[in-house]
Amino acid sequence: MIVELLPFQIKASTTITDRFVHYLEDPLTITRTKIVPFYQNLSSITGSGKTLILADSIAQIRSTLPVEPIVLWLSKGRVVVWQTYYNLMSGKYANLLDGFDVKPLLDCKLWDIERTDRGLVLVATIGKFNQKDKEKGDRKIYQVELDSADKSLWELLKQRRDSHGRRRPFVIVYDEGHNLSNQQTELLLELEPDALIAASATLRIPEALKRTIDRLQQDKGWSESDFVTSVKSSEVVNSHLVKQNILLGGYVTPMEIAIDEMLEQMEKVGDSAAELGLSFTPKSIYVSNTNVVTGLAKDSEDKPFSERSARPILIWRYLVETKGIDPADIAVYCDLKFSPKQPAPPEFNLFSGGDADYDKFISGDFKHVIFNLSLQEGWDDPEVYFAYIDKDMGSKDQVTQIIGRVLRQPGRQHYPSPELNTAYFYIRTDEKSVFEQVLAEVESKLIVESPDINLTIYKGGSKSDKKPTLPPKKERFVPEISVYSANAQEPIRRIIEQIHDYTNDDVNTVGKGGRIQILQTIGTSNGQKEEWVEIEHSNRVTARWVFIREISKYQPKAVNLCDIENPKFDALVEYSSRAADNIREAAKKVVKAYIDNSVVIHSDLSTYKVPEFTVNPSELVEFKNAIHEGYSGLNKLEKKFAIAIDTTKRVWFRNPSRGFFEIPLLDMGGTNHFNPDFIVWVDNAIVAIDTKGDHLIVGDAGRKLLDLKKYGNGPEIKIRLVTEGRWNTHIQKEENVGFTVWVLKNGRAFPLYCESVNEAVKKCLAPEGSNLEGFLAAESFGGYNY
Repeated sequence: MIVELLPFQIKASTTITDRFVHYLEDPLTITRTKIVPFYQNLSSITGSGKTLILADSIAQIRSTLPVEPIVLWLSKGRVVVWQTYYNLMSGKYANLLDGFDVKPLLDCKLWDIERTDRGLVLVATIGKFNQKDKEKGDRKIYQVELDSADKSLWELLKQRRDSHGRRRPFVIVYDEGHNLSNQQTELLLELEPDALIAASATLRIPEALKRTIDRLQQDKGWSESDFVTSVKSSEVVNSHLVKQNILLGGYVTPMEIAIDEMLEQMEKVGDSAAELGLSFTPKSIYVSNTNVVTGLAKDSEDKPFSERSARPILIWRYLVETKGIDPADIAVYCDLKFSPKQPAPPEFNLFSGGDADYDKFISGDFKHVIFNLSLQEGWDDPEVYFAYIDKDMGSKDQVTQIIGRVLRQPGRQHYPSPELNTAYFYIRTDEKSVFEQVLAEVESKLIVESPDINLTIYKGGSKSDKKPTLPPKKERFVPEISVYSANAQEPIRRIIEQIHDYTNDDVNTVGKGGRIQILQTIGTSNGQKEEWVEIEHSNRVTARWVFIREISKYQPKAVNLCDIENPKFDALVEYSSRAADNIREAAKKVVKAYIDNSVVIHSDLSTYKVPEFTVNPSELVEFKNAIHEGYSGLNKLEKKFAIAIDTTKRVWFRNPSRGFFEIPLLDMGGTNHFNPDFIVWVDNAIVAIDTKGDHLIVGDAGRKLLDLKKYGNGPEIKIRLVTEGRWNTHIQKEENVGFTVWVLKNGRAFPLYCESVNEAVKKCLAPEGSNLEGFLAAESFGGYNY
């Protein structure tokens, strides 16, 4: 599966590249031939595609350089390194690295260093460098291989001369920057890299790197923000890469009660996935200590299996013996001890070999995984929705690390059932105060790192407390909303047809300006010296690479309507050439044609039942006529509107801020979905009301949104955007009093002023004639583009 770049990912990788290029135009030096390395940290939540962003960064950096670069890609764990190597070489990220060869570090040979036609990515664990005394150590990277070179790989990387004597640019990428030790940093800096790029949610700078930071701050005037490329969690959530909600329950109860409630909810979520015809079933993880019973007391491995008290065994036995779960669906991934005289039963799937057992473990596709913290880094399965966390795992760092393992969203899309967009956590402790302390710490950490993921905390195991999920009191359905883009195919085809074929063009494919200095060895073996040489041109990339990336900045789905296999896209161009600029302009025209010729439609062919919703019981506001008992998380204005809607005695519900009833947006902004605040049933129509429509009204997205088209015999859907204050027909705010309801009139957004909330609701729900009959009557609507 090839993974496509999303707008926020391109924005982040471009920021890193632009900063790198700007720095190399005038770098700081340590000696005449040694520069202070560029440094950047990518800060982004788990599930945001950090590896994808880093891969695109080095691909962009390559396109700006005059000499093919070498990239050293490091991770802490062997599992992560193996996954990265596979994904970069031939897996889901390989399409980004067309101009690179990808190899394990120790497979690198002299001729790989000397090549001039390809970039080189070398993948390794940081442990390959974790040895201060290189001369006396046993690390292969420091040793000379006499059959292939008279220098060690370490020295070859440090010198990195291609066959023309030019020193190749060297970039170090570390995708777990928080694990970088001071000793490792010192060793890496000995290789004299041109850039260090790390990825970490928390910025922790080793002492050896602080000297670099200090130079850049003092001599370049960099501020702290100049060292960090941050990705907003809202952009990640809106892109459907991670789950929207976290439901976190605390249990001061026996283990069995917490697991019972988790399995009950797991069955409901599984049913929702089956109803939607999804190809996966939810999985659960169980996190506990391994051989410890309580405190420091250890479980005896000499006891029979049925008498053991180690938590993994107790959890396994409860799942199998009491809940009837097939042992073949359960994996135990931890260093659990058994004596030869009292072995585990044959159906007990134990993986105690750590990394050595990892391949066998992931091939099993287990539905229930019992493990300790050793499995956290490197294992990411988006189908994991549930986590039971035992009391001894109760520090905020441990819990938030586990949360990160459950945040990824399967299928990279949100589903109409909110429970399929939720991560569920069941934390068991012996004391209420311990649980409350853990929750407070976790909540504060999530608010800082992932403020756009909805967090609901509740007390579990008590029948007297209100549940965090409320079932619908009435049955109602909403239609699926989609983009119909078939009419954009022909305009896009004509734009592509007009793109010039630069295959044999040696003039327009050459870059302009932007000289970069490269260190080159000048002279013969008797009189060699190193000189900085200015080179004007940059490494070439395919026209296809330029074209697709430009479209993906704005509307990635438009790529699906393009014939990207057209041979003219095989042409090689320099990134700053006139040809590249022309291709980018054509790509923007494609995006505009996609927006102008696509429409947002709804159909009665596919509808979704309003499901149960998650609420915070302590903030619940109850309503009489709503589909659910009540709602939480309402701000002051939303609460006013909710009360006003409820007084009309119409059936309605509070739409979640993400997921369920989502409407695609057709704009250039990269924000591709809109969630109206309230949905109301009025006679033969459904009215969607949003009380914060200012940002939509001022752009074309508002017009497209109000002009929703119907296909089939279902109810009309009317969008009503509400802005605070009085607005005029020129979309200008005249005063802050009252409210303005926006409707579509003669193809334009038209303002209706209202003095009060009740009047605004009345205007939103007022019946009106529809001029949508006959829209695309002859169309088959067979080409939905979701």
